[in-house]
Amino acid sequence: MDLRRFLNAAIEACGADRLEVSELLVSQPLPDRYWKLRNGMQANAAEAIDLAERMAAGFGPYCRLITPGRLRIESGWDGAIHLSMDPAVANVLTGLAGDALSLEWRPAEQDSEEELKIIDDAVDDEFWNSVRVAADGLVLLCERWAHGAYGCRWFRVTAGNVTEVAHTVRARSLLCVAANPNLQLDMGLLDEDFTAFEAPLTPGQLMHRAYPGGAESLAEVTDMGFSFMLADAALFGWCAVVPDSDGVARSTWESPGRE
Repeated sequence: MDLRRFLNAAIEACGADRLEVSELLVSQPLPDRYWKLRNGMQANAAEAIDLAERMAAGFGPYCRLITPGRLRIESGWDGAIHLSMDPAVANVLTGLAGDALSLEWRPAEQDSEEELKIIDDAVDDEFWNSVRVAADGLVLLCERWAHGAYGCRWFRVTAGNVTEVAHTVRARSLLCVAANPNLQLDMGLLDEDFTAFEAPLTPGQLMHRAYPGGAESLAEVTDMGFSFMLADAALFGWCAVVPDSDGVARSTWESPGRE
């Protein structure tokens, strides 16, 4: 309760009536009440506090909650919840520690500026036309709407369902296309990040399981009922970000593979 009380006070003091969800990480299936959770979602104070409490408890999902220029809430690797705000506002909150809540103040650190390959192409009519042309063969499309093993959906796209899939994917998702991929079970992929699929690969959304960090053996994959596997590295090269309704792509995604 101390954390909830403090977060409520911080949100009110910062005037952060709505906080945008970003950098969403979903490593476990989402509880039913989070079925609408996506990057770009505008959370109210109660929703933001609920998410922050789950992050503090180690349950996830994990994300950043941001009201630009006013407040940022995120989970640190040390188990703490980190809030970034104006120092003058922070000083007002110094007396709100409790028996179950300790507070520590420090200057905000600059975000690291690593050299990352960021996807800057937006999904548009040209993207879907290219998918339609490629769909003469086998085309798999990954819609990554969050980081983590449970943050994506997979589709087999055909010329007949490409329009339906285009209307199904959500704004701010990263779309990656694999055209005529090699899906054979391969021991050489066991040490890589890969995704396994059930047979048959029928058009539409596919049953799959992500294996971040690989697997111990092919039996680990086949015993779960999967017949195909695709390395994450195979998705490098044909990726784009689904824009918002105004046509602007606002999500930042790193390329999922390497040359």
